[in-house]
Amino acid sequence: MSINNDDELNIHLEEKAELSGLSKFVKKMFTLKNPDNMLKQAQDAGLKKTLNAFDLIILGVGAIIGSGIFTVVGIAAAGSQEAAGAGSGLVFSVLLASLACIFSALCYSEFASMIPVAGSAYLYTYATMGEFMAWMIGWILILEYIVAYIAVVSAWSGYFMHFLKGFSNFLPDFIVNPPAYLIHDYTTAVREITSKGLNPDDVIPHIFGIPISLDLPAIIITLFIIAILIKGIKESTKMTGALVIVKLGVIALFIITGLFYVKPENWSANWVTPFVPTGISGILMGAFIMFFAYIGFDAIATAAEETKNPQKNLPIGIIGSLLVCTITYVLVALVLTGVAPIDKIDITAPIASAMSMVGQNWVAGLISIGALTGITSVLLVMMLAGTRILYAMSRDNFLPKILQKVHPKYKTPHILTIFVGIICILGTLSLNISVAAELCNFGTFTSFIIVCVAVIILRKIDPERHRPFKVPFSPYLPAMGIICCGGLMLYSTKFLKTSTTLFPIWIVMGIVLYFIYSYPQKRKLEGESEKDV
Repeated sequence: MSINNDDELNIHLEEKAELSGLSKFVKKMFTLKNPDNMLKQAQDAGLKKTLNAFDLIILGVGAIIGSGIFTVVGIAAAGSQEAAGAGSGLVFSVLLASLACIFSALCYSEFASMIPVAGSAYLYTYATMGEFMAWMIGWILILEYIVAYIAVVSAWSGYFMHFLKGFSNFLPDFIVNPPAYLIHDYTTAVREITSKGLNPDDVIPHIFGIPISLDLPAIIITLFIIAILIKGIKESTKMTGALVIVKLGVIALFIITGLFYVKPENWSANWVTPFVPTGISGILMGAFIMFFAYIGFDAIATAAEETKNPQKNLPIGIIGSLLVCTITYVLVALVLTGVAPIDKIDITAPIASAMSMVGQNWVAGLISIGALTGITSVLLVMMLAGTRILYAMSRDNFLPKILQKVHPKYKTPHILTIFVGIICILGTLSLNISVAAELCNFGTFTSFIIVCVAVIILRKIDPERHRPFKVPFSPYLPAMGIICCGGLMLYSTKFLKTSTTLFPIWIVMGIVLYFIYSYPQKRKLEGESEKDV
């Protein structure tokens, strides 16, 4: 009888131990990170503070006005295989996308001024929802920035080759018309070679039976971006500023020239419903697609540790860049849809094509130059943001410690920058640009929703914390951000089947990686720190 009692006692103790272990496990998953500790950790990191409010606006405009204005605006207007475009209702799509961004921008500004630390939405989530949710939002931000970079650099490569063709009378043919396997990923190269009636296996070289197809322009510009970012963020901002001036000048040229060729009848579906030729559905899907053109203003928050007087300058940079870009997008949308009928809009180079359509080929040529400079500035900011998110995650021991190293001279995370650059180069071998843009939108909507929720939570759990900038009318404006972003994301799932499938797969991958690597890694390094103490 005593044996049975002992067995029952042992079973009870084992169950209690298991329950205790599970409770500890769950507690660790939802442990919050104190914002004061974040600020101290940032102070000890040694990143160089060089950015002012103007620099931040330049970074924001550099990130936002790029591939969106030169490519995505055409898709949003004309539509895609899976969804209708907005047509002349594009201006409403732009305003709706910017409205969703404004609510989120206010929330980002409150956090960025209160916790000016590299990490953006990742750290804001850590302070309000705990470790696991922070990891997941960091994982989503990696999707947003790095996958966006891969998509944008592919567009840069296409524009660059198009630009070179304009010098076909001066440059050797092997530079102007190189083999497809030297300027495309493998899938695109196969499609192009097949369209010419050739066998890809006979054209594409093989090494040990593996076909070799490299997007050399994308690789070269990526190596250049890596070098600039390692040299220093201030140098990156100076280059971005020069590129921003060029592309804004080119866009202004398009707007001014295009005004003389606008036909008001292109804005009207009929006399009853002007500006809405495809109805509300087209405007909503246009807003979802145009959201990709706004990705970037949140990248300003990732440069918080390298900002002078961040409590003042970060809100100015975030909101200022968003306003500048919204005004620019509205004007471009009005002129583009006024010049080109909906069925004549070129989705690959919409504004350049619109100028060619009215015989202004010299303007179209300058726009191609502006597209190259605009996309280059986006590449700089996207890789900068991606490295700073991963830097923050590695500093929290989710990733290998070697990624935390800062260059002794330039004070930049050089190893991490090289690591991200290599991932981007590998990604250029296979990623589809349209699906990548949709995936980035899903990631961005999710991170924006989380930041809006986090503002509401932190107001409740830490109401006394000093907030240099406060979202007005909270919690109503953050709630509007949640509704706008969530509504557009859910509505798009009715039409976008590929990205709707891939995004949950990315989420599952992040969950698996957290449990099999990041959680054990963090507990291990925490144990080592306790022993050192």
